[in-house]
Amino acid sequence: MPRGKKIVIERPVKDPVITKVKAIKIPDMVERRAKVEEKLHESISAVVLQAQELSTQKRLEREQARNMGLLTIEEAYEEVKKAGIPISFRAFGGRVERRSIRSEKIGKKRLIPRHTIHDWISLHRDYYSVKQAYNELKRTEDINFRAFIGRIEKASIPSIKIGTQRWVPREAIEGLCYINKNYYDVSQAVGTMLKKGVKIKRNAFERRLDRNRIPHEKIGGRRVIAKEVLEELVSKELALLGKRA
Repeated sequence: MPRGKKIVIERPVKDPVITKVKAIKIPDMVERRAKVEEKLHESISAVVLQAQELSTQKRLEREQARNMGLLTIEEAYEEVKKAGIPISFRAFGGRVERRSIRSEKIGKKRLIPRHTIHDWISLHRDYYSVKQAYNELKRTEDINFRAFIGRIEKASIPSIKIGTQRWVPREAIEGLCYINKNYYDVSQAVGTMLKKGVKIKRNAFERRLDRNRIPHEKIGGRRVIAKEVLEELVSKELALLGKRA
């Protein structure tokens, strides 16, 4: 009988976090965002058109513009601060200048629609910037920034470009952090087995994965093994050898 068939690992219950991470699809994100932007465009266009008409007639007052939902940079920044987004006024103003935060020229003034700010605040609730996502992930994974960018470019970490900025779903990063804490990748699994006294080569371990003898998941092109699955495997391997785990 082949060596691998001596051990049967009980398949664990499907992990809801894994299911959730796998369900994140870039086309779905793009489609949802397109619908949001369509509604935003309609709402903002109507307000801006009305404001421009009043400005042309020199009838647009500051208070009136505010009531219409058109804010100065200072007023928009106050909304952002109230929402708890950690950004300095200088950095915020820079984003307005670079057009990563949309603004409108009404007469001689540059104003920011309140809809735009509320949408930007909402993005921060649902997404990380690329840098924020990297900083979160590296807490649980030894990864450099270049490798992280590579995974985004290959779409093994989902992301979406909104305006001039790329965003990474929070649930994707939080899910990956959970996986890093509760699962081993192949290298870690083999290393752990060797430390526990189970002699196995990486290619032999991967063959067992290929034949589905060791329950595992594939996330972003990487195969991962739940820690409890590996513990069971090690325990049964050592039992065959007459050793204790």
